[in-house]
Amino acid sequence: MSRSRTMSITVKKKTGDAFDAILQIPPKMMPDAKLHDDGWWSFTGPHGSSKLKFNENKSFGILDHKYIDEESTWDVPMRVVSSGDYSEVIITLNKPDELSDEQFDQRMEEIGEMVNSMKNIIESSPNPS
Repeated sequence: MSRSRTMSITVKKKTGDAFDAILQIPPKMMPDAKLHDDGWWSFTGPHGSSKLKFNENKSFGILDHKYIDEESTWDVPMRVVSSGDYSEVIITLNKPDELSDEQFDQRMEEIGEMVNSMKNIIESSPNPS
């Protein structure tokens, strides 16, 4: 049976500003992150060499992405939903087949910490003028 977990955070940013801030997060969370011409970010993550690519649609708040590291590949649905002057960021994580249940549980703890860091970065990002 497959396993998944959905995480949601509320950020003190309007939806468009939160969306734009998320697209700029990789170098703020991973100092060696580099954006390549093909749209992939590459960096060293907690599980070795990693890469990330967004498949975004701003008008619909879609920030789906693919994340690949040395142990697993993740297809991650992600949405930014308006809530007045705030936004809800919703991320669903489906357990990759190559991870055990224990590894998935550990990743959920790690990702939870990363999502909290992401919230702080989004909220401290300046709004475009």
